[in-house]
Amino acid sequence: MGTYLSTPKTEKQTADGEGARVRYGLASMQGWRTTMEDAHTAMPQLDERTSFFAVFDGHGGKAVAKFCAKHLHMQFLRSAAYCSGDLASSARKAFLRMDEMMKGQRGWRELAELGEKGPKFTGMLESIIWSPKAGDADKLGDGWHSEEGPHSDFSGPTCGSTACVAIIRNDQLVVANAGDSRCVISRKGRAHDLSRDHKPELQSEKERIENAGGYIVAGRVNGSLNLTRAIGDMEMKENKLLPAEKQTVSAEPEVNTVTLSEDDEFIVLACDGIWDCMSSQQVVDFVHEKLKTEDSLSAVCEKVLDRCLAPESGGEGCDNMTMILVVLKKPTDSAATSSSEQSPVTPTKSAATASSEQSAVTDEEMRPRI
Repeated sequence: MGTYLSTPKTEKQTADGEGARVRYGLASMQGWRTTMEDAHTAMPQLDERTSFFAVFDGHGGKAVAKFCAKHLHMQFLRSAAYCSGDLASSARKAFLRMDEMMKGQRGWRELAELGEKGPKFTGMLESIIWSPKAGDADKLGDGWHSEEGPHSDFSGPTCGSTACVAIIRNDQLVVANAGDSRCVISRKGRAHDLSRDHKPELQSEKERIENAGGYIVAGRVNGSLNLTRAIGDMEMKENKLLPAEKQTVSAEPEVNTVTLSEDDEFIVLACDGIWDCMSSQQVVDFVHEKLKTEDSLSAVCEKVLDRCLAPESGGEGCDNMTMILVVLKKPTDSAATSSSEQSPVTPTKSAATASSEQSAVTDEEMRPRI
């Protein structure tokens, strides 16, 4: 049976929700894979004026994806850059912070708990989880506590995860991506990629890999990983002479910031289980059609997953699948929700400046950039 089941698991985890600026629905499905390694975060009201959505596609185990779903938005929220209104810098710091947090006794313990049977760690022999004393914790400024224990020298997980995040504040949309999950926006029915799939064939990625002492064989980094940026995968981040963003595999996200307009309809975040089967435009077209007939946004996502599921195991359509559909409310809808659910919020100076200085997004501006 290998990495596939004899029959797919088609039961879906779904959710729907709403905030002042957005409505969302999501669906995830294990499919033909023997385990479910995707995870997600959906917070339409991260704070009074910010929405946060993310998909994580794990490889080598589910622990890192689940760790990111649990912690990444909190690190984003707690950073000094976030407090000053710099959403892009806050996202970058949160991505890189995940690798740091997964080291040591505390990182080992949380990953083992999230992986249930224990993720694939180099040198992990014990089958029980160390429970440190409360006095062993050393509180850090961002709320993370270190611990002492038998895995204090744990260098981090050998499994990893992609991360694709969309943050909405007022008319600003920030997309941060590491890996081959993807974020797409529909503008007047046309699909625009707001992230770039990080694959070994990209010249800029190839240069970084080789400069760090890595290599590419058969389209895979060091002969094993078919993407070039990820959280985790610490055995590919061991060059002590280089910073985190210059390692063979980097957790540094590519960040794209755009200004939303009246023409923007919805955003789709999905793992590559979707994009392997449908193009960005095909997904946008499919969503537009299903929005006319389905009662909920999660039902639209379910239809996309069913459309992508392969009839038999092997090849495209056999991966885990996760999709989040975020519908952008028009100003009149947002105003109605805001007046009924929350008091007005005055934008920070940096957010207001970004809003006033940035014109409507062009096709060129929509292209992902570092």
